[in-house]
Amino acid sequence: MDLHFSEADHLFRARARAWLAANVPNEVRPAHGPESAQFDRDWQRKLFDHGWAGVAWPSEYGGLGLSGLQQVIWYEELARARAPHHINTMYIGLMHAGPTVIARGTEEQKAFHLPRILSGEAIWCQGFSEPNAGSDLASLKARGRIEGDHLVVNGSKMWTTDAQHADYQELLIRTGEDGLRHKGLTWVICDMKSPGIQIKPIRTMLGDEHVNMVFYDDVRIPLSNVVGELDQGWSTAMATLSFERGLGFIGDQLELYERVKRAIDLAGKTRLDDGRLALEDDGIAQRLSSIKADCMAIRAMTLADIAETDRTGMPGPKGSMMKLMVTTTHKALSEVAGEILGWSFLEFGGDRTAHPWTYDYLWSWVFSISGGTSEIQREITADRVLGLPKSR
Repeated sequence: MDLHFSEADHLFRARARAWLAANVPNEVRPAHGPESAQFDRDWQRKLFDHGWAGVAWPSEYGGLGLSGLQQVIWYEELARARAPHHINTMYIGLMHAGPTVIARGTEEQKAFHLPRILSGEAIWCQGFSEPNAGSDLASLKARGRIEGDHLVVNGSKMWTTDAQHADYQELLIRTGEDGLRHKGLTWVICDMKSPGIQIKPIRTMLGDEHVNMVFYDDVRIPLSNVVGELDQGWSTAMATLSFERGLGFIGDQLELYERVKRAIDLAGKTRLDDGRLALEDDGIAQRLSSIKADCMAIRAMTLADIAETDRTGMPGPKGSMMKLMVTTTHKALSEVAGEILGWSFLEFGGDRTAHPWTYDYLWSWVFSISGGTSEIQREITADRVLGLPKSR
């Protein structure tokens, strides 16, 4: 595996850096409401119009068709420029649904949905988790019965991020017999404007309403919207989660290093109660050094993971190791920032712009759950990477 940057890689980085310097929005992204979704659509459309959408997507599906290494370069430059983060209303479409449709969808599904995702025309949300089926996804109850050429869906989903803004949903439902767990599930594209869908926002400790409960009352979905095969949705869902854990967190992995640099700068300007600069405190300095080393290790692991994905075409279970390490490092960094800032760290009030470190700390708890809890990531690593005996 050659991890050296080629001349083409250096040229790509220079182009990306120059374009971002000239085009990153000056205005702050609205934190809530339809304005935030429109901001994300506009930014994605700008990327699309200027040829920066879907860096590693196949060119036949509208992407640039570049290497995973160049995608890493793109995310590094996004973080460096402090450009709008990819974790926004476009995330599910770009990092979940799009790659899943590319891997498992029909040509008709690809032709219709992929251009709309890349251009920012379509926002997607995820309909996997339920009130009693989060980490234990196989216990989900939402059901679809076949009536002619449609599935008729009833049930509910929860923690559905940005459902209130979404045009489509990657929806996992039970179409086979109850009690079969992994068998009899189906991954289907749900039009969020369909009759019978009710969305109820959930207000979180971050002061936002990004997540929602979604209820389905005889929602009719064409069978042509099934991705993969009917009753074989577990396999399709695992592909989706592999993309999320393997590729979906690249931006977070690489942005962490920029956050560490900002934290070190913060420690060099902020005085503790005893009058010393925070960076003069041995404990704080050592923790920041350790976190910086972890971020360097994360970058190396990211490059190795990308190389493997380029070779095999699909992210592997090692993505769970990456997700776990990014989650724990993110939380550790936020805790150090809290120690540096002292009491002012507690003055949040829901304003992300005024208190970014407090927001990041609260988000670190969400991050340890989203995409599979840290406990699930440890179990996947033990089982599928290390080959350890399963716990009883």
